[in-house]
Amino acid sequence: MSKLIINSYEEFAARLGQELGTSDWLEVPQERINQFADATLDHQWIHVDTERAKTGPFGQTIVHGYLTLSLLPYLWEQIIQVNNLRMMVNYGMDKMKFGQAVLSGQSVRLVASLQNIANLRGVCKAEIKFAIEIKDQKKPALTGVATFLYHFE
Repeated sequence: MSKLIINSYEEFAARLGQELGTSDWLEVPQERINQFADATLDHQWIHVDTERAKTGPFGQTIVHGYLTLSLLPYLWEQIIQVNNLRMMVNYGMDKMKFGQAVLSGQSVRLVASLQNIANLRGVCKAEIKFAIEIKDQKKPALTGVATFLYHFE
């Protein structure tokens, strides 16, 4: 898979309304779920207690919703390379919805498109419509709009 290369605001703006790409699949094993639980102090049984989760609503542990969200930057980097930057800032999230639980061991990927773009006094404000899909499932795990500020040189 080749990354989309963007070198300027104009090149980015030319992609308005277009799909920007799809990342590779990434498996989310129980070990990563446990590490996330330790990092965030969220040890709810549905995520980390594999024995108890067998009798729960999903029949096994599930990935934290915020772990799924936290994979966005890693998956985004697989889709796009923006050159000639002084910096990039995560600006916000809108319309974020968790559509379906990701089970331990399932794989997810990111599909992204450019929903809106604006030049704010030399800063590129890009609104990226995204879906984090689950392999072999019709309903996505997470959808929303991520806003990034790209400070081109």
